[in-house]
Amino acid sequence: MLKTLRNAWRIEEIRKRILFTLLILVLVRLGCAIPTPGVNPQYFSAWFASQTGSSFNFFDVMTGGSFMSQSIFALNITPYITSSIIMQLLTIAIPALEEMSKDETGKQRINDITRYLTVVLALIESTAMTIGFGRYGLLNDYTWYNVAVASITMTAGSILLMWFGEKITDKGIGNGISMILTFNILASMPSDIAGLFNTYVIGKPVWQGILATVIIVAAFLALIAFTVQLCGGERRLPIQYSSKIQGRRSFGGQSTNMPIKVNTAGVIPVIFASSLLSLPMMIGSFAGVSTSSTAGKILAFFTTSYWCDPEHPIYSLGLILYVVLIIVFAYFYTSITYNPIEVSKNLTKAGGVIPGIRPGKPTSDYLNHILNYLVFFGAVGLIIIAIIPIILSGVLNLSKMAFTGTSLIIIVGVCIETLNQIESMMRVRNYSGFLND
Repeated sequence: MLKTLRNAWRIEEIRKRILFTLLILVLVRLGCAIPTPGVNPQYFSAWFASQTGSSFNFFDVMTGGSFMSQSIFALNITPYITSSIIMQLLTIAIPALEEMSKDETGKQRINDITRYLTVVLALIESTAMTIGFGRYGLLNDYTWYNVAVASITMTAGSILLMWFGEKITDKGIGNGISMILTFNILASMPSDIAGLFNTYVIGKPVWQGILATVIIVAAFLALIAFTVQLCGGERRLPIQYSSKIQGRRSFGGQSTNMPIKVNTAGVIPVIFASSLLSLPMMIGSFAGVSTSSTAGKILAFFTTSYWCDPEHPIYSLGLILYVVLIIVFAYFYTSITYNPIEVSKNLTKAGGVIPGIRPGKPTSDYLNHILNYLVFFGAVGLIIIAIIPIILSGVLNLSKMAFTGTSLIIIVGVCIETLNQIESMMRVRNYSGFLND
């Protein structure tokens, strides 16, 4: 792998792309440290410390800590991610958008609509947050002018990050938005690792510290290895294309395969399930519901920081609902992003068949059957990765730990995607790629 890295670095085009990507990511981190004008940076830090739930923890991780510090990138790329998911769902639901997405011009129009929707969402979120928290101490001076300045600044910051992401995609390495999101998540890892070592290693007897270090490192590496297998695993269906005779020559007739990922829905089911469960707690936090009240105890069932707590095992029932939601959303999201009937039609048009399966409805039924059990195994893999950090946090009392299984899935998925892109660029220049070393 080191040899391949050296070979990649020697290629001027790849070297420029890597340096450009790193430059943009450095600018992103610098922007996360610049406070929004008129905002009290300590307000959210104190507000977070007073919250027993973890509804905003993952949101803060996705923003690289800029949400808690209320920097100019407080919203970060979350409005763009939200608008992208909305447009993806609308493309499936609205026939006109679905037809538009089938050609390059239509895809460009959908991308433009996504950008406009990002601006609208960023403006709504920044204005609602500034008005909602401004009167309680978020703003140093709660006036309409300061509300407008803070809202416009946060909106502009989100738009700038969207532009940064597009520039990385065009001139850098990997998908720009995914790279920024991954870099933000990685920024929270040092503090989490330091917290683990301060709790279980520092100040402990030497043998206990060594044992704790070995267990922590082994568990982390095992989780990473499992995540890599889940994100990279696929089922390859054999495809046979019929030959065509033109004159005295025969064309086609080659055999290939059609890969279907085991984790067909990616990290979306975990994000949807987490967002849905965190919604009641977020509403309760805004409404000032006390944790000691009846409503607060009911909301605790939906909060991950209460799950797997040996002192309150009843709240772990919420974990069962979390598991069910992941499975449901895995099937739901796969059903709207992968259409076996459309795949079967495309195979027939290209003269391809699955050996032993007749074209048409039998092929689509076969694909649907394969997809159903792949989705189930993928969902089980997502559940394992998602709940292990939750179990450890509950048993070891690490409820404030920001790094989660969701973060790990995102990081591994983006790394594999980026490595695949570099590998394809290396193959053009007759170099062996990262994944073949």
